[in-house]
Amino acid sequence: MKYDYLIVGSGLFGAVFAHEAASKGKKCLVIDKRNNIAGNIYTAEEHGINVHKYGAHIFHTSDRKVWDYVNEFAEFNNFINAPVAKYGDELYNLPFNMNTFSKMWGIQTPEEARKIIDEQKKDGFKENPENLEEQAISLVGKDIYEKLIKGYTQKQWGRKCTELPAFIIKRLPVRFTFDNNYFNDRYQGIPVGGYTKLVENMLKGIDVKLGVTYKDFIAGTDDTFDKVIYTGPVDEYFDFRLGTLEYRSLRFEEEYMPDCDNFQGNAAVNYTSADVPYTRIIEHKHFEFGKGDGTVITREYPSEWKPGDEPYYPVNNDRNNSLYEQYKALADEEKNVIFGGRLGVYKYFDMDKVIASALETAEKELA
Repeated sequence: MKYDYLIVGSGLFGAVFAHEAASKGKKCLVIDKRNNIAGNIYTAEEHGINVHKYGAHIFHTSDRKVWDYVNEFAEFNNFINAPVAKYGDELYNLPFNMNTFSKMWGIQTPEEARKIIDEQKKDGFKENPENLEEQAISLVGKDIYEKLIKGYTQKQWGRKCTELPAFIIKRLPVRFTFDNNYFNDRYQGIPVGGYTKLVENMLKGIDVKLGVTYKDFIAGTDDTFDKVIYTGPVDEYFDFRLGTLEYRSLRFEEEYMPDCDNFQGNAAVNYTSADVPYTRIIEHKHFEFGKGDGTVITREYPSEWKPGDEPYYPVNNDRNNSLYEQYKALADEEKNVIFGGRLGVYKYFDMDKVIASALETAEKELA
């Protein structure tokens, strides 16, 4: 077969580009190393529950163009992300808001909360925080940092907060209202029927081959392609010739409870103390308001990444950013390859930003 585009990866970037190219009459082939489409947003129906197999994904955006776009492929419910944090036997609402402050200090008014936070910030406040610990204390004071940020963050990144860059939590939501909605975005929800269905609709009529890596596929095919859209790890594409970019990985421990209708009462509960090995428990049925038989929960365990593991979060420190720039220079020389998505450009994206990036790439490429 002769294709206009080989699209490596069936996650959001690849699926959006494939749909846009196909709508312009281009012939596309999508391949994926996994045996399923949809990348990390893959959902599978189990016991009448749409299970987020690679971690919880809540779609949110303030970009009306992106919101209208995803609604072409799926109907979205009105799920609002309002996670709960568990520290020992204490439960707190997230993001940090008046419900959190009231539970933490037994206060009732924003004035009281501000006074406590300002007092706690005095000793640790830095005009230009140099690490995550300084940034957190400068934002919310020591109590919230110690109970709700420190242990969770160190588990997530496998490093002390004093060794992590401040920018990781620069956009930390802090509200002096009784508002548990984690996101500030105007639009939010979960696709009815799960994310896999959304991606299936994007890829309708497009050739897809699963369970094959890019290198193995290229080595074993007689098909030809004018261009490649590559959403895998950029360093892997170049056979790690300059060194290996670092990531954080995740391990998921799923459990079905046939005799339990409601395990924790919320879609996401974060475990913020360092002595609990997982960072959160997801109860999937709550993303769709309790539908399903029994319940399915997933514990998320952050882990160090090594080649062969699934890469989730780029470690954007100075060493890795510098190495990525060297790989980007190589990528820019590949005239018939376009690199995109989280792994292709070594950057963490929210889902709406991935879609916006794919649409922008398609618009330039297909003009």
